[in-house]
Formats: sequence, C-alpha cells, structure tokens
Amino acid sequence: MRKGAITIKPVEKLIKVARGRCKADVVFKNVAVFNVFTGGFSTGDVAVVDGYIAGIGDYSGVEEIDLTGKYLTPGFIDSHVHIESAMVSPEQFASAIVPVGTTTIIADPHEIANVLGADGLGYILEATAELPLNTYIMLPSCVPATELEHSGARLRAEELAGFIQHPRVLGLGEMMDYPAVLAGNENVLKKIQLAVGKRIDGHAPGLTGKDLTAYIVAGINSDHECVAPQEAIERLSQGMHVMIREGSAVKNLRQLLPAVTAHTLPQCMFATDDRHPEDLIELGHINHMVKLAVAAGMDVAWVLKMATINAAKYFGLSDLGAIAPGYRADMLVFENLETWQPVLVYKDGALVAENRKALFTPTAVDNAMVKNSVGLGEICPEKLQIPATSSSARVIGLIPEQLVTTLLELPVPVVNGNFIADPERDIIKLAVWERHHCTGQVGVGLLQGLGLRSGAIASTVAHDSHNLVVAGTNDEDMLLAVRELARVQGGLVIINQNKVLGRLPLPIAGLMTNKDVTKVREELLRLQIIARDLGIKEGYDPFMTLAFLSLPVIPAAKLTDAGLVDVTQFKLISVSL
Repeated sequence: MRKGAITIKPVEKLIKVARGRCKADVVFKNVAVFNVFTGGFSTGDVAVVDGYIAGIGDYSGVEEIDLTGKYLTPGFIDSHVHIESAMVSPEQFASAIVPVGTTTIIADPHEIANVLGADGLGYILEATAELPLNTYIMLPSCVPATELEHSGARLRAEELAGFIQHPRVLGLGEMMDYPAVLAGNENVLKKIQLAVGKRIDGHAPGLTGKDLTAYIVAGINSDHECVAPQEAIERLSQGMHVMIREGSAVKNLRQLLPAVTAHTLPQCMFATDDRHPEDLIELGHINHMVKLAVAAGMDVAWVLKMATINAAKYFGLSDLGAIAPGYRADMLVFENLETWQPVLVYKDGALVAENRKALFTPTAVDNAMVKNSVGLGEICPEKLQIPATSSSARVIGLIPEQLVTTLLELPVPVVNGNFIADPERDIIKLAVWERHHCTGQVGVGLLQGLGLRSGAIASTVAHDSHNLVVAGTNDEDMLLAVRELARVQGGLVIINQNKVLGRLPLPIAGLMTNKDVTKVREELLRLQIIARDLGIKEGYDPFMTLAFLSLPVIPAAKLTDAGLVDVTQFKLISVSL
C-alpha cells in the first residue's frame, strides 16, 4: 500500500499497456463501467498498472478478474468529515467506511485540535498515513471556536503555517467565525491569507444577502450548512460549492436535492460531517447518501458524480474520482444499482474489502501524545452550586430532535441560597468542567426536557472545546461521574445512587478509542438502554444531546465552562433572574 496520498505514476509502463504493447498487472473484464464524464455505463475491460488505470476497452492482463454482469464505479469521496465523531481511531474509522465504498475523505480534525492543538493535528496525519484510505486534511480554522469557553489549544495562523505545505493538507477547514470574517478581524484574515491558493471551506448557517457576498469575497469556497434549497441556490449562484450533508446529528440531503440542476450539479458534492457508530453500521457512509438520493428520484449519473468526481475537482485531486486513463484505481464493484452496497472494494487496484468486510488490519500508531488529556483541578461539591438571588432562574430548554434550544424563565427550588434540581418537573443540573488546564473552572446551569429522573450522565465529547459536560438530578452522582471520567481519562459514563452503571472509555484525547466500531456501537447501545431506564426521553440521543449543550454557536442558550451563554446576544448571562 502506498504511503498516504503520495504516489509516483509509472508513466512509461502505462503508455505501453494503454497501447496494447504489454499486459497490464490486472484487468477487470466484461464489467459495466460508469463514466463520470459522459454520465453513462459501458461494458468493457479496465486495465490497471501499479495502482493506476491504463485504459478501458479490450485488454489482457497478468491477472484477469471476470466481472460479467456487475457494475464498476469510482470509489466514493466524503468532502467534509470529522473522524473523531465516530468515537474510534482513524485506523478503526477506515475499517468501518472502506468496506462500504468510501476510498477518500477530506477530514477536518477540528475536534482533536480543540483538545490538543498541533499535537492533535500531527496525530491525525500520522495515523492516516498508511491506511488504504486517501485521507486529506483541512486545517481547523476556529480553535477555539469562540471566546466564551476555554479549549485545550489556540491555533493561530502562526501555528497553522507549519502544516499548510504538507502534501495532504488541502487548505483551511470550515470558517465558523463568520462575524470575525465580516468584521475584518486581523487574526482570521491572516489564516485566510495563509491558505491562498488552496481551498477554504465555509460554515455559515443562515447567512444571506450582502453579508454572504462579503463572506464569499473574503475567499470562502464552500458551505455544508445549508438546510433549505434557497440557501443553497444563493450560494451556488455566487460561485460557492455546496456540500450536501447527511450526518448523524443533522440530515439535509432530501431537502437540498431541488437545488441540484444541470447547471449547479458540478458545484455539488456529498458530505457526512458527523457519522456515529450506529449509523456507520446500520446505514453506511457515502453509499447511504447515494441510495437516498437515487431513491428520491435523482438521476443515477448525477448522484454518482456528486459522490465522486465533483469533490475531486473541487479539491484539486486530479487523479481521483473517475475510472479513466491515468486515474488511481480506487473502484467499487456492485451487483446491482439498488442496494448500493459494494461487494468488492479496490484501493490502488488492490482488493481491500469484500462483502462489507475489511481485508486489511491497520497498525495502530503510537498515540501517547494524545492520551491523558483530562485534568480537572479540584473536584468538590462547591463547584456545583448555583447562587440564587431570586426564586426564578434561566433554564436551557431542550427541543426534541433539535440541536437548537430555548431560554426559559422558570421557578426553581432554592435551598441554602442555591438553586437545586427538581426532577419531578424535569429540571436538572448541567455543568461544564474545564478539563484541559486543571483550572477547576466550572460553569453550572439548569436544564429542562431531558427526562432524567435519577442519577447523572457525563461526557468529555462536548462540542467544540470538549470540556467535561455532566447532567444530573443530584450533586453526589454528578461528582462521581466527573471523578470516573478523570480516572479513565475521558469518555462517557452513567451514574445512579453512587454507582457506575455503565461507561465507555475514550482515552484518545477524550474523544476516541482503539476499539472497533462494532464494539463501540454495542457499548453505546447498552448505555442508551441504561439512560432510558433512568428516564431520558426517546426524543433525545442521551450523549449526542449532552455533547451539543456546550456549543455556544447554536441558539438560543448553551452552557460552557465560563457559564450560561445567551447565544442570540453572544454573551454570558446569570442563571438567576
């Protein structure tokens, strides 16, 4: 297997094989080949030399594989993904997505960078270097995401400069801080200038009109945050590329398909953004998006272009995304065009997966530099007190199946001058504990709607700064949850009546594990059953909900280690009215 995405094309031999003057290394015979340039299938032979395609037509090879009656497409490309969201290491992530047809990803290691900065970026680059998966990187543009929280690192243009020329770094990742772009913030503009000549991805939900135009003119090339066709069309009409997203937390594919026309098609591509273990196993990856789009009535050729060549062209990956002379032989074999589950997956012409089973065993890299990332300072009851100056409080209100919340004003019980949880009215405590610098800083608030009747749940997966977030009906269980995550150095845990009911350690940056995705999924399902038994409602994925309650860029109210945030005003506010 070649190292990373760097290859040397055997041009002389390719020419000889293309002309029929010598045999190819391997020829895939009598297969219906999808042509991304004409949009059709045609039956023929595909000749491969040293991992590259020499030609399509009538060829002979040292090895010949008869694929009569089967279909051949380019390997699928995910244009924007956070590996960390799968909760498994890059090696295990590859083992999960390659068998379902993804052979190239463009990863934004935003999550691990918020925990470990440059060390996190270095780890992702090293861990993906030898995988049978083309892994390209977009440098995180917003670490920290906001100034209303404390992350583990601060990546300025100066720190990013050491990575920008890496051959697998394609540019700057999602620029979430669009207010800073519009304000001409010096630090943000330095990062944009650093990436000139490369791609700069966007993240601008709801941005429209002249502000959107200003965002684009600053150099932003794409957006994956569109939720409605009109948003996508406004961006496409000004030259932006739209990454149509279908993740685990947010699903936009069906809504956005009307924005894809014969004219806009070349600017559209697929992205998962966040894909969690259960979805990877039950649904798949980019192949699931292909299946959904075809089932929705979109032309198969259009769908396959969005899954392959469109992303390759956008990112300047000139030898990926097509089955054509000179392209890398990343190819998928299908028995039909209905299930979209490849029976064979080839990476650089080598068979790497069959019938959804990986045929490779990646070697884990040394990850010592990204372990032991949980440092909490003093853990004591006083940290969880919420001083009350009135009988009513500001409470974060959950909305089923939504990341957005409401900011409520409710009467809350007061004991000894502090607000306490009121599980009977579905009001519990929520705390975010700074875990990167042992400061002991804790933001504490109140939450309504989760349904927890007893105990506490906690996680070090807490977007975007990934501090420790814990929700509970009583301080004792909350404190035990915090101590347990400090003990295992990150992960997920459920406590009740001073007992650990279940845990999933995530020792890699408090975000990932080296366990395979099937085992992680089994442990997550067990935790979910425990959470339901403790009252958490069906409308909420327990830990996904928890993870987004600390993200202070999604309205209307969130909690960080600095305190309660009114996202609509982008400022810290008191819990007490």
